[in-house]
Amino acid sequence: MDLCSLIDRNAAFAPDKTAIAFEGNRLSYAAFAARIKRTATALKQGFNVGRGDRVAILSLNRPDYLVLLYACARLGAMLVPLNWRLAVAEQLFILTDAGAKVLVLDQAFDEVLAELTPGTSVVGLDFTPPCGTTFESLLAYGDGSSQNPHTDLSCPLLIVYTSGTTGRPKGAVLRQEALFWNGVMSQHMHNMTSDDHVLTVLPFFHVGGLNIQTTAALQLGATVTIHARFTPDATLAAIERERPTLTVMVPAIIQAVSEHPAWATTDLSSLKAVATGSTIVPPHLIDRFVARGVPVLQVYGSTETCPIAVYTRLGGDLSRMGSTGLAGLCCEAKVIDQAGNEVPAGTPGEIAVRGPNVFFEYWGNADATREALHDGWYRTGDIGLCDSDGYFWVRDRKKNMIISGGENVYPAEVERVLLEHPDVSECAVIGRPDPRWDEVPIAYVIRRSSCRIEADELKAHVQAQLARYKVPRDIIFVADMPRTALGKVQHFLLKQRDAQSRAQGEAS
Repeated sequence: MDLCSLIDRNAAFAPDKTAIAFEGNRLSYAAFAARIKRTATALKQGFNVGRGDRVAILSLNRPDYLVLLYACARLGAMLVPLNWRLAVAEQLFILTDAGAKVLVLDQAFDEVLAELTPGTSVVGLDFTPPCGTTFESLLAYGDGSSQNPHTDLSCPLLIVYTSGTTGRPKGAVLRQEALFWNGVMSQHMHNMTSDDHVLTVLPFFHVGGLNIQTTAALQLGATVTIHARFTPDATLAAIERERPTLTVMVPAIIQAVSEHPAWATTDLSSLKAVATGSTIVPPHLIDRFVARGVPVLQVYGSTETCPIAVYTRLGGDLSRMGSTGLAGLCCEAKVIDQAGNEVPAGTPGEIAVRGPNVFFEYWGNADATREALHDGWYRTGDIGLCDSDGYFWVRDRKKNMIISGGENVYPAEVERVLLEHPDVSECAVIGRPDPRWDEVPIAYVIRRSSCRIEADELKAHVQAQLARYKVPRDIIFVADMPRTALGKVQHFLLKQRDAQSRAQGEAS
């Protein structure tokens, strides 16, 4: 059995049921399964895609994104989602690092086609690229007569790149079984049945948008309505009009919808729960949905855990303020010290996770894999504690990591680009609290002697290579920075200095 067989089974049980709704169109389970089969055959016959090959996609959310995912599962191939918020240079690195054989491209991003496609075959999702292959014409190969039978749940399916703590992103490889067991935990978390209707507004290039509810619902035979991208007005209108029962919202989205003018009048009664995570969730944001009669479930995890690892459950104990819940139904979690030993209840330490949902390896990076995985346990780098009843609290995030509007920003990545500027001698990037985005990156910079580069020029330099949300909101020029005895910059002391400086500024 492979992951795609679950779609086939659902198509057999309920062929006419809506699997995916998108922009007024509906795709039944029978049509969904048939399109997956044709796509898999077309990829194999048209581009010789087979087990272990990589197929990249740069697209907004759309039904064929999910078709491609399950077609890769059918072939034993791997899907490489590209974050459309990244700069072209970042996307090109991922394409090259993954060795993608095919790139499926949304017309919304056709302006980057020439920069992304050296040596890669291109398929246009909704337009005819210069090479002339569209997704629909590709399906002409898909007569259903050819597929790869040598696939099962042990086959790698996704390579999802996470920003690298060493300045380059790493590709977390997730097997089909990771998505399967992640789906089982999602179904347990949400009390999900085939009668549920999921509204997905998070992007599919994140495992949160793809796997917290979307693939779990499709594995179960439920209905998924997807939005190309999030807007608060469209989300609130869909909740009232389409009557979904479940959705996932990161804190920045909760804030956006709850501060929208239509919030107070939108009928939320169809929602049996909203799931949230990706960062420490402010209680006042949870309270906004709870006050409207909608329970809020918290989920903790990462790209490397597919992402579900710890969660609160619908119908379970939601009274423990700030807790992200219990270890998932199909995995283990514990809090450990630096030596890897489990610490007593209530003692802070590093959260570690083990289970079939955990990633297999970092693509082509054995050293990073060995550093993260120990006897099957994934050391998350997140600091938290677990009480005597097994409930987890996340106290801090991965060392130095910034989460801005639900997006991970690793200082080392931004620092690498800043240091490429000839006038920059040293730099350090930290997160600054922000009422809208949770955090924004700021940079402390030491200029080279006699250089007088200005902040705007440095910001433009960074924006040419990295996504806009990674560009430092503020650049502060300094003569020196706090360091360890070995000369390493102490980011946490910079954060303290920045907080003190802002407090003094407000006081004056």
